[in-house]
Amino acid sequence: MSENQLKMVEKIRDEYVEKKATKLDELKQLHKKAERPAEVFAYVFGSIGSLVMGAGMSLIMKGAALSFAMPVGLALGIVGLAMVSVNYFIYKKILAKSKKKYSAQILELTNELLNK
Repeated sequence: MSENQLKMVEKIRDEYVEKKATKLDELKQLHKKAERPAEVFAYVFGSIGSLVMGAGMSLIMKGAALSFAMPVGLALGIVGLAMVSVNYFIYKKILAKSKKKYSAQILELTNELLNK
């Protein structure tokens, strides 16, 4: 067999061999688990804030045709802007809390991996 064929055989074989989880894999999973709540919150809250701000801007543009649309749109726009503005700071707080929750496990694993 040629070298390319051997590589292809090894690649196919590797797909079927059961892989054992290592300490590094466990560390990566813990790190993702620590970051996930903050990221999910930031995406959801930021999206909702953007939609609220967009609804406010839409109502402001209709303000000439509807007398109530301008003040309601302005209020919605300000609320949406506030939501988007505080999103990062809330994200950082949630991330810090989550990292604190998993820090002991992560530090234990990193010390094992670094042989300290």
